[in-house]
Amino acid sequence: MTDATITAEKLLQADAVRLSPNAPFTWASGWKSPIYCDNRKILSLPNIREFVKSELCNVIFDRFPEAEVLAGVATAGIAWGAMAADQLKLPFIYVRPKPKEHGLGNQVEGSFETGQKVVVVEDLISTGKSSLQVVEVLRKQGAAVVGMVSIFNYGFSEAQEALDQAGVPTVSLTDYPSLISLAIAKGMIQQQEEEVLLKWQTDPANWSGVY
Repeated sequence: MTDATITAEKLLQADAVRLSPNAPFTWASGWKSPIYCDNRKILSLPNIREFVKSELCNVIFDRFPEAEVLAGVATAGIAWGAMAADQLKLPFIYVRPKPKEHGLGNQVEGSFETGQKVVVVEDLISTGKSSLQVVEVLRKQGAAVVGMVSIFNYGFSEAQEALDQAGVPTVSLTDYPSLISLAIAKGMIQQQEEEVLLKWQTDPANWSGVY
């Protein structure tokens, strides 16, 4: 198994991913989707949680050795970023979706120095919009964002193009194609459903689902 396949196996074991091509889920955006990923479930399973944390740390250490600070994306990326920062002995901050409406009005919680090299920690990447909003906030406050890591990536072309354009190298532990291939190999979905699942990835905004 590849590293991506092993991580996909862990997500399936944790029931963090549900595949339902014939009864699609509805995302908050209104998109119909044959998959739903909830990596928060992993937090309740110590062995899988430890595996994912260690893999995130390995990626950060190998791909972004210059990292001086880790930044979690609120809310799902906070736990993973904090755990990785603890193991790597790095400072940790996290970024809110918007500034607090009370107190100091912070959007970035924690401390870092202007020019410090920051790696953003996400639980998953879909369209990339929320991830890039975090990058923009950090850069405006003086951080040098050198990359982003995530557990899962849907692999949408628009997200990759946006991340590339913003100059944000991104590494994910596993991705949608790896997950689908594994699900077929394990008999979780029929091979004829593969076309439906892969078609969704190419144009998720206009996919109407299978009923």
